[in-house]
Amino acid sequence: MTGLSHCVTLRVDVAADTAFRFLTNPLQLGRWSLGCFDTRAAGASGRFTGVSLYDGARGWVRIEADSARHIVDFHVGDATSQVPRVSARVIPGPVCDLPATSCYVTLTAWRVDGMDQARWSPLCAAHEAEIWLIKTQIEAAADR
Repeated sequence: MTGLSHCVTLRVDVAADTAFRFLTNPLQLGRWSLGCFDTRAAGASGRFTGVSLYDGARGWVRIEADSARHIVDFHVGDATSQVPRVSARVIPGPVCDLPATSCYVTLTAWRVDGMDQARWSPLCAAHEAEIWLIKTQIEAAADR
């Protein structure tokens, strides 16, 4: 309601563990994240780097995953400092009366203090596109 966060959710027709593995794979991230396209390893520290499709800027990400809870925190930022500003959560189908072969995937982003609407609105729109890319890519991989 206040514009401090943005959340998108879609049903994905694969088991929760399958969706979680996809979301924690940094090389897959480079196929759906509009802010970190073409992701590649950036050293041995677990950081990865990619390019924003918006402005060509290079960004860095570190993935922190909680497999027991199906939560993924994406620490994003520059080469020296990343913060957990984007999160994904996978809800197993049976939790919401869906079959075990389905799940909900949610992306949440938090707005930094001082971010103007001109910067926040495209970020929200990107997440709305990214959730569709995630769904389509996970389901397509499962069909192979």
